[in-house]
Amino acid sequence: MNAWTVHGTISGPVVMIGFGSIGRGTLPLIERHLEFDRSRFIVVDPSDAGAPLLAEHGIRFVKAAVTRDNYRELLTPLLTEGGGQGFCVNLSVDAGSLDIMKLCRELGALYVDTVVEPWQGFYFDKTRDASLRTNYALREEVKAERRAHPGGTTAVSCCGANPGMVSWFVKVALLDLARDLGIEHSKPAGRDDWAALMARVGVKGIHIAERDTQRTMIPHEMGVFRNTWSVDGFISEGLQPAELGWGSHETWEPATARHHAAGCQAAIYLLQPGANTRVRTWCPTPGPQYGLLVTHNEAISIADYYTVGTGAKPQYRPTCHYAYHPANVAVLSLYEMFGRDGEAQSQSEVIGEKDIFDGGDELGVLLYGHARNAYWYGSQLTIEDARRLAPYQNATGLQVSSAVLAGMVWALENPEAGIVEADEMDHERCLAVQMPYLGPVKGYYTDWTPLTGRPGFFPEDIDSDNPWSFRNILVRG
Repeated sequence: MNAWTVHGTISGPVVMIGFGSIGRGTLPLIERHLEFDRSRFIVVDPSDAGAPLLAEHGIRFVKAAVTRDNYRELLTPLLTEGGGQGFCVNLSVDAGSLDIMKLCRELGALYVDTVVEPWQGFYFDKTRDASLRTNYALREEVKAERRAHPGGTTAVSCCGANPGMVSWFVKVALLDLARDLGIEHSKPAGRDDWAALMARVGVKGIHIAERDTQRTMIPHEMGVFRNTWSVDGFISEGLQPAELGWGSHETWEPATARHHAAGCQAAIYLLQPGANTRVRTWCPTPGPQYGLLVTHNEAISIADYYTVGTGAKPQYRPTCHYAYHPANVAVLSLYEMFGRDGEAQSQSEVIGEKDIFDGGDELGVLLYGHARNAYWYGSQLTIEDARRLAPYQNATGLQVSSAVLAGMVWALENPEAGIVEADEMDHERCLAVQMPYLGPVKGYYTDWTPLTGRPGFFPEDIDSDNPWSFRNILVRG
């Protein structure tokens, strides 16, 4: 019998919106590590596929889609039933995060999500300008709400594996670099200190460098999109414009690059879908690899957090973006989808832990351009680890669900922090909660650069004087 560490108590109802692969994986972690009234734990989802599992756990189920028209009427009684402070765990798709977050704060209920999710239709609205379909635009709306209503009940925005956990990894990696480079410093006390330290260390950029090597027993089939996490979520973000935090060292940008006229100006976007945009990156197990420049909130929030100065041309800012190699079955699914001009397959399936026979998810941050060249720090969680550590999830899912748990614990311990992002949270506390579920968490130095082995057989447009220029990272042609 395991004696799980109980990190806190939820005094009111728990409302989980969405019960897909991440919801199923998060449920047992909440049961293990938080005290709550089981009779007031409610899951809301438009599909009843998870109803039998919820019945086994004694959890109430409401079959309903949370929409722009019904969210107040539907969620208000659920979040206030029986008194105490409610907690909304938003793990849904097509349910507007900002509106739900605002409702929770009005009701005094704590809130956590893994992404700034818009209402249904946003991702595929061809009448909307590309700049308005970005995560930059979604994040700016949340920031505007925070400026308008500072403080108050805590709402943790974008707290999964990435965005979320990787922001905590960046801080650990930065401190490792400062130590190994012999850079003396006091413990950073806030955003300004962290940004100044990264500038001193000389980090030019950060890749959220991930390789999913999980292999399924089910071969790829035409007409079916398979993935190790939400298919709907992956397709939605994959069809958004590619986005990246734009570093102060960059001197070249692609012809498809566009800048935002308003907001923090920490990022640019490309007039091309992120899941069809390749970049060169590095992970410990495969070494050099191609990744996909899929838009993610952390690419913008990390670049923004570590900016010294303001505006589009600050004194210092690191380039930051996702560089994601999905599971091979997902790569084939993407290849087929883009061959159909972005039309998604008629069927989809999330590959569960029972259908994976080996592999894992190597997810970390690659801090590059400093005196030691590049340093990767992250989680090397295998499917065997995931099965041993928790039920109902593969390696990818456990990295996400354990971060959700960490966000919940932090919110309970800091209930009046207002709207926060993972970059602003206590990384040591959050990782202390999450670390038991991440498998080996290690750091690796590498002498690889995007110019290694180049030029090859054919002429290339490269910047040989600046190895870590985005000009060399972006795969063109």
